[in-house]
Amino acid sequence: QVQLVESGGGLVQAGGSLRLSCAASGRTFSSYAMGWFRQAPGKEREFVAAISWSGGSTYYADSVKGRFTISRDNAKNTVYLQMNSRKPEGTAVYYCAAGTMTEEAYGMDYWGKGTLVTVSS
Repeated sequence: QVQLVESGGGLVQAGGSLRLSCAASGRTFSSYAMGWFRQAPGKEREFVAAISWSGGSTYYADSVKGRFTISRDNAKNTVYLQMNSRKPEGTAVYYCAAGTMTEEAYGMDYWGKGTLVTVSS
């Protein structure tokens, strides 16, 4: 069993930077691949980034490639998402998930409750 709690969301200016964190409980954190997903108002949840259990492999949605960086610290049971936006990202709830190395939401076993990132123009 893994419990996930996201933090770091808030108000950011269009084109600004933000780092999200996801703290996991449970001794099996390091055995899971981790992912970040987001859901904008009125839209479906979409994949953002994923990282393997060791941190040696990462995978990004085309829309964020080159601007977002996913990383993890297994000693701290935490995964991060650094968002450096050279273009405005829409307001969305960002979710952390644990499971397999996939961009498909159904491949994830555990989900956090999300953290809201509100973008101001």
